[in-house]
Amino acid sequence: MRFLKEPDYSHGKIGKTAVVLINLGTPEAPTASAVRTYLKQFLWDRRVVEVPRLIWWFILHMIILPFRSGQSAKKYAAIWTKDGSPLKIHTEKQAALLKGYLGERGHEVNVVYAMRYGSPSIPSVLQKLKDEGYERLLILSAYPQYSATTTASNFDAVFEYYKQVRNMPELRLVKNYHDHDAYILALKQSILSHWQTHGRPEKLIMSFHGLPKAFLLRGDPYHCECYKTARLLAEKLGLGKDDYLVTFQSRLGRAEWLQPYTAPTVKKLAKDGIKRIDVVCPGFIADCLETLEEIAMEVRGEFLQAGGKEFNYIPCLNESPAWMRGLAEIAEQHLIGWPTMMTAILREQQKQQALISRSESKRMGAE
Repeated sequence: MRFLKEPDYSHGKIGKTAVVLINLGTPEAPTASAVRTYLKQFLWDRRVVEVPRLIWWFILHMIILPFRSGQSAKKYAAIWTKDGSPLKIHTEKQAALLKGYLGERGHEVNVVYAMRYGSPSIPSVLQKLKDEGYERLLILSAYPQYSATTTASNFDAVFEYYKQVRNMPELRLVKNYHDHDAYILALKQSILSHWQTHGRPEKLIMSFHGLPKAFLLRGDPYHCECYKTARLLAEKLGLGKDDYLVTFQSRLGRAEWLQPYTAPTVKKLAKDGIKRIDVVCPGFIADCLETLEEIAMEVRGEFLQAGGKEFNYIPCLNESPAWMRGLAEIAEQHLIGWPTMMTAILREQQKQQALISRSESKRMGAE
């Protein structure tokens, strides 16, 4: 194996620490060609699709990419902003704010973001950190609930890069935070803030990204972690069992996925006489195609067409202060033991030494 070239090494340097916030990714533009490039990388990941490679190559290249790319591009165009992809914008802002919040807590760390698919890619970000002398990295995925298809795929990409590195940094991996108090409380505050303005719905729908049911049967804990998040959030909101529902969205293909499915569920609620529902997507910490287009547009339309009267989508946590404080708390707990507060400690030591020196000078003057 050929290793990557190592930067010039010198003794005596204090290694730096960085937090790498990793999200799923996004096409570079809302065009068929850009979406095709993105989907090709995303859907070829063995963690995402476990179909035998030869069969899947034919399905992906002959069926999905030719037909789905253009359809998906139109959906991306519906949510695209003048600054680009909402997911990328929010992730970039979250990284910058997380660095500030950790700095306020006294941590001297850098915070950067990477995308599992698309740019900035995980290898490119890790290479830049290596070139800049970072020797401690905290890998923090933007997925509160762990799944082999998401969090584990991030870890795969990280270790795949370090297979080429002779001098590896110290790594810490955040597996999940689906039941962390700071995360649950941030969700609670977001929902209550919405209700203070718009009133309460007849039903609160907690819609999570879907997953093939086969993955659950093979041992993926995602389903259980979604339900735990929902239960803890409902308890914080004081909701009874009849006040909310957990559903799953974003199916792909004909195989059975985790149920109940979001769209059919809201249509049934409308037909059963429910006039107002609110939908929140706790599994996404930043608004993206699946929340802004699929939920806020498509599912909204299906509910209203089925006879519902009012549909409210509650935005993701995005850059809300409660969430950024919560994310800083989650990161801080995983930074414990690393010398991230070195500068503050050195300054305090210098301050104490200065006080001692002044005291000794006064004493010698008095003598």
